[in-house]
Amino acid sequence: MEAGLPADRLTRSAPTVPVGIIHLGLGAFFRAHGAVYIEEAMSASGGDWGILGVSLQSTTMRDQLTPQGGTYMALELGPMGETLRHVQSVQGVLVAREDPSAVLEAMADARVKIVSLTVTEKGYCHEPSTGRLNRAHPDIVQDLANPLPVSAPGFLVRALALRHARGLPPFTVLTCDNLPNNGHVVRGVVLELARALDPALAAWIEAEGRFPSTMVDRIVPATKPEDIARVETLTGAQDAAPVMHEPFRQWVVEDDFVGGLRPDLGAAHVQLVRDVTEFEHMKLRMLNGTHSSLAYLGYLSGHETIADCMADPVLERFVQSLWSREIIPALTPPEGVSLPEYAQALHDRYANPSIRHRTWQIAMDGSQKLPQRILGTLETNLDADRPSPGLLLAVAAWMIYVRGTDLTGQPIEVKDPLAPRLRDAATSADPVGALLALREVFPEALAARLDQPLRAAYAALLDQGAKAAMEAQL
Repeated sequence: MEAGLPADRLTRSAPTVPVGIIHLGLGAFFRAHGAVYIEEAMSASGGDWGILGVSLQSTTMRDQLTPQGGTYMALELGPMGETLRHVQSVQGVLVAREDPSAVLEAMADARVKIVSLTVTEKGYCHEPSTGRLNRAHPDIVQDLANPLPVSAPGFLVRALALRHARGLPPFTVLTCDNLPNNGHVVRGVVLELARALDPALAAWIEAEGRFPSTMVDRIVPATKPEDIARVETLTGAQDAAPVMHEPFRQWVVEDDFVGGLRPDLGAAHVQLVRDVTEFEHMKLRMLNGTHSSLAYLGYLSGHETIADCMADPVLERFVQSLWSREIIPALTPPEGVSLPEYAQALHDRYANPSIRHRTWQIAMDGSQKLPQRILGTLETNLDADRPSPGLLLAVAAWMIYVRGTDLTGQPIEVKDPLAPRLRDAATSADPVGALLALREVFPEALAARLDQPLRAAYAALLDQGAKAAMEAQL
């Protein structure tokens, strides 16, 4: 390439592969995690498991990846250096809002055996506190009234209806989102929506469908302009959609697929198990729970990233205390797993200075995340009469965060599907009581048990500040 001339666009170098997997929600996480595993499985054992990505709303991913043949670079950011990989398992991208019929036809193709999802917790249109379908959700209201869906559950149900009408077996629904018992939750949401549309369809899905639960783990910070420039420098090619990720990865999958049809995931070092529950709880509560705790308390302490939090002795000791005193005692370890060793590995991953995972990014959608990340541990500890001062402080920090101003009065851009209601509650005369009254987040019985200790934690944050309140517990 001559000096001063723009680099050529990244292009596909591997042959295209027939599509066997549709993925809803083709964001950075799946492209740095599941798509890499699928590529490795095909490389090891073959099979027509090409991935067709679907963006439910935005055209951005389609516009970025299509000129590159669906391919992109994945840059591993290790504490000792960087490693590049050209990922080519994604064959193309559709935009659901532009052409929902095309998405449904793709999902109804007999060659498609799996529909996987990373649509975030809010994408399932459910109530996190109960796991039930939220029938008042605007997308669900629309999907009940119209044959062309807009929600992820709507696309699953309408596509399964097409397959049923055509005499085809269902596809396996493989969720990769951070929900406890995620396969069970998605199955329940799909069946509830299907029953509302066609009880016979629901009975067929219930009998023939498969919804394996999974646990996914890899830290994937949002890609920044400087990351794109860095990849171009390393490769000499323009890549509009590279992904950054840490070296660590884990994927635990319940081995329950329609007809047993799946890629050779074991060849890619996926853990195939009969029951994912203990892995899910371990990851959701030890990683995601402390990530959210650091996000809110770290943001209120003035820290931009998780690595910055871990470089602060107070927050570093605080998260160690969360693991040892509050979270590990509430868990049953998966067979062969040492929870203290897992905590140490998380500590080292969080402290990786190459991973700039912003506290603001992790703090998004807290109303959807708190029930499975933190409230479950709090309830377990309450039942065992075990104190949880750190987790209570984290929930209180969320209550302050969602009011839209930090402890010094500076504005916070709150991203949450319930943001207006959260702000109204958090700025009311009784913010703790008003937020605890949100049943989408706090079940009534748990809210009553949390009322007094959360008021004390909230007052401590206001009176002492975030760091001093944390230090007082250590």
